[in-house]
Amino acid sequence: MSGAGPEIVFEGPHGRTDFATFVARARRAQPGGAVRLQRIDGLLVTTVAVLEGSGLIGEGAVLGMRIVPVAEGSPIDVVVSFASVADRLARPGATALSVPPMTVQASWAGLSPPRTGWEPVGSIAGEDVDRIATQGISDVAAGTPEGGAGGPAVDALRKRVWGAMSDTAPPIVAGLAFGAHLLGFAGAGVPATLAANGRWTRLTTPRGHVLAH
Repeated sequence: MSGAGPEIVFEGPHGRTDFATFVARARRAQPGGAVRLQRIDGLLVTTVAVLEGSGLIGEGAVLGMRIVPVAEGSPIDVVVSFASVADRLARPGATALSVPPMTVQASWAGLSPPRTGWEPVGSIAGEDVDRIATQGISDVAAGTPEGGAGGPAVDALRKRVWGAMSDTAPPIVAGLAFGAHLLGFAGAGVPATLAANGRWTRLTTPRGHVLAH
């Protein structure tokens, strides 16, 4: 799809900077990846994949989400590459983002977390979230061949590490902690609340949401 894209106007330059930081952090996990942008009733819902999952139902997917107020406008729901967003963020514009006209395909974008019906299941300290994430990162690094070679064995290792349940009460899947750590949602003194809805589990802090499927 091509042509001039719509514009998203943030509530001041801080909003645009915050959006740029979120996208940059997500891009570390998926350098060639994409971001889903949804403008709904004056809110920008920005969703990224920390872990893409597998199979028809996206088992093991972990999504990061931030919701911020923006100027009213026509509804938007597009998936665009990180590279195209970064290109537009590099252009002058203190409070606006020109939506890239070229969309991309991303299997995880077909996963739509429910908006309602969430049931609270407890909370977890920010320190524990970071501990789980850093331990997982260490385990993946230790099991990855020198030079960072990929392959099925490393993919299986990552799936095993990030699919493991934590020793906390309540327990969480390690991928949730990884997402919160990577996206800057967790940290000392930043408690996280947990909620569930069917196959979905959501970890929420004042900085954003991470959802495991």
